[in-house]
Amino acid sequence: IERLWRSLKYEAIYLHELTDGFVAERVIAEWIGFYNTERPHSALAGQTPVEAHGAGQPVDMMDKARALHTFPQAQQQQQDKKNGIQAT
Repeated sequence: IERLWRSLKYEAIYLHELTDGFVAERVIAEWIGFYNTERPHSALAGQTPVEAHGAGQPVDMMDKARALHTFPQAQQQQQDKKNGIQAT
């Protein structure tokens, strides 16, 4: 969810002058529409969420969590490798 908010801020919010709530609502709604219908997602094999949902494939956005540098087990595994410890 943090990645979603970051993308929303950098791709929409910070690029527009949000003078009031109506403008903010329009900008955010347009971006969410783009995000769901036009923007391909690597976690969905390059499909948009609408395409993945329409294909009936399960959507698990956490399937690539291990690739994130903030993933706790990944950090621990890297530390273990440095220390010469093998996972059991």
